[in-house]
Amino acid sequence: MLKIPAANGIIERDETPMEKEIAGLHRMEFQFSDIFYFCRKGFEAIVEDEVTQRFSSEELVSWNLLTRTNVNFHYVSLRLTVVWVIGVIVRYCFLLPLRFTLAAIGITSMIVGTTVVGQLPNSSLKNYLSEVVHLTCSRILVRALSGTIHYHNKENKPQKGGICVANHTSPIDAIILTNDGCYAMVGQVHGGLMGVIQRATVKACPHVWFERSEIKDRHLVTKRLREHVADKNKLPILIFPEGTCINNTSVMMFKKGSFEIGGTIYPVAIKYDPQFGDAFWNSSKYNIVSYLLRIMTSWAIVCHVWYMPPMVRKDGEDAVQFANRVRSAIARQGGLTELPWDGGLKRAKVKDSFKEEQQKNYSKMLVRNGSQGCLSAGTESD
Repeated sequence: MLKIPAANGIIERDETPMEKEIAGLHRMEFQFSDIFYFCRKGFEAIVEDEVTQRFSSEELVSWNLLTRTNVNFHYVSLRLTVVWVIGVIVRYCFLLPLRFTLAAIGITSMIVGTTVVGQLPNSSLKNYLSEVVHLTCSRILVRALSGTIHYHNKENKPQKGGICVANHTSPIDAIILTNDGCYAMVGQVHGGLMGVIQRATVKACPHVWFERSEIKDRHLVTKRLREHVADKNKLPILIFPEGTCINNTSVMMFKKGSFEIGGTIYPVAIKYDPQFGDAFWNSSKYNIVSYLLRIMTSWAIVCHVWYMPPMVRKDGEDAVQFANRVRSAIARQGGLTELPWDGGLKRAKVKDSFKEEQQKNYSKMLVRNGSQGCLSAGTESD
């Protein structure tokens, strides 16, 4: 397992549950001192929110002259400035043109190759040629990123008719995985260059693309995915159930839809080495062009991929429990922090239901403690 030291927080959090902390102050009814618990938790969230910080690039403990940091350039010394300038020249004047050329070759080959293969009648030959085209083009694109990928436990690679579930850090996650095997992609139909690639690849491979109106219909999405999984001759589906990119330090809540389909789940943990390049896509700060420019001017993309033993839904286990179990396994294997929060908080406010849940827990605690107090008083009077 990749070991990366985590930076210390700027405040020291007290992880004592609300019930235990407030119960330590009194045993029965509401007291004004209870307010301080909620005030302190509120200040902790404002000073160092454990959720929103996962949507910005992780910061290295120290700069190692290889990757970027979140801090803009500051003059420190002439020698260090010379080294930094040389690095900029190498990355932008030598590596970028070479990588751009390789990327253009890979994308063009993907479009042309899948279009040609798509004209063939459905057969084992067409499937074979489709896999060859996808693997070859994906490997060219990985070379365009100077990708160094370490695959572990290949005996657990996803099989046909299964569902590959992985944590999500970057749009290149799909390329990282297809560099070692073929998958059927699931996603929304796009326009522009991405739309051209989608229309070409779906002719040669059974990818599952949804129109914007269709993807909002959860029952339709589930139906189409179940039909795909039911055919054991089709490629495994690749799904990122977090629904958004997280900054390579954590795994957030998995959407339950992927776990209602049925079939075998093949968990995959992806962990990038931030010492060589920042693969995280902060979509609220950079558009896709700016992001690609950043990673193509990094020194390298170094990544570890762990294939994990297949998992199936247990008897009596609902989709949410199954999703949480898979998420926990991925987090442990990748050395990632497991957070119960929805990645949708990247662009949305906290739902009122979360606030109400805390209020309900506090109310239940007061009612429970009050009932116990009444029973104790009645016993003593007897």
